[in-house]
Amino acid sequence: MNAGPRHLEDGRARPLSELAALVSGEVLGEPSTPIVGVSGLEQAKAGQLSFFGNQKYKKQLAASAASAVLVPRDCPPSERGVAFVRVDNPHLAFARIAQEFAPRRVFAAGVAAGAHVHSSASIAGTATVQAGATICAGAHVGARSVIGPGCYVGARARIGDDTVLIANVSVLDDCLVGERCLLHSGVVIGSDGFGFAFDPSIPAHVKIPQTGIARVEDDVEIGANSCVDRATTGETVIGRGTKIDNLVQVGHNCVVGPLSILCAQVGLAGSTELGMGVVLGGQVGVAGHLRIGDLAKVGAQAGVMSEVGDGEIVNGSPQMDAKDYMRAAAVFRRLPELNRTMRDLQRRLDALEQESKKP
Repeated sequence: MNAGPRHLEDGRARPLSELAALVSGEVLGEPSTPIVGVSGLEQAKAGQLSFFGNQKYKKQLAASAASAVLVPRDCPPSERGVAFVRVDNPHLAFARIAQEFAPRRVFAAGVAAGAHVHSSASIAGTATVQAGATICAGAHVGARSVIGPGCYVGARARIGDDTVLIANVSVLDDCLVGERCLLHSGVVIGSDGFGFAFDPSIPAHVKIPQTGIARVEDDVEIGANSCVDRATTGETVIGRGTKIDNLVQVGHNCVVGPLSILCAQVGLAGSTELGMGVVLGGQVGVAGHLRIGDLAKVGAQAGVMSEVGDGEIVNGSPQMDAKDYMRAAAVFRRLPELNRTMRDLQRRLDALEQESKKP
């Protein structure tokens, strides 16, 4: 609930009824309430719209200065006269409306004077290549795409239409990025996979050439300083619509299914396969050469050492059923107490045994 304020740059207000119609909402209150921006419950001011979707934020809702709030369908009218908009999913509705107020950057098409573009590269006429970017031989940049300052597009790499590389992004030789993708600063697509064979006769770690590629499908967003390694052979794949947080490592030959979510500091070892719609919480580590099934969810800081079935929810290290993990965690907190009880019982048992040995 800590969304920062977003507002129209020209201060133009939009009637609440118009915004409610965008999300099929039911207005409880004055439909003409003017809205100039969106914000979280605690930060909102008059003229702004917020959302309420979790009961633990009831106090913030009661104290919010927002002029209107998106609420669940079963929410009663406000006792303070604040306009409510009933929707099926307040968080989703907030996202849709926030897009209406988000500033839209406009980029001038063309190649900036300070960019370095090889003569054999193909740059769409409507694309933008900013100063300091490098486009290598045989690379392609699609229509309306933006290659930000300091970005590197390697030889024969391809960037699809309407994709944005923010700044200092590297898409290395032969790698593919689809349409409508957003790669944040410091992302690296196609660095070498971590592959070595140990030769005890030297001794030394002998590098295995990483001759495959990394392929990022359409509508993917990848957060700052995340890395997707190229395959040893074949492809490392990030599926359509997947969203990857900052500081995530995807190892060589991994296949991340469509519409998956990888939160910050997730690490996937080589040849891991994620099904469709998988959610990995922050700092999840996954051992290589295993599969996490469709719609599975893995809790934060879990260590996945074996396969996870479709729809399973797991936690812990090594992972276990999430409900079993919570029960085990409750027992773990009581271990000092249980240990004292066991020692006391052992002393009493020893005393009884000694007593029984007396003639």
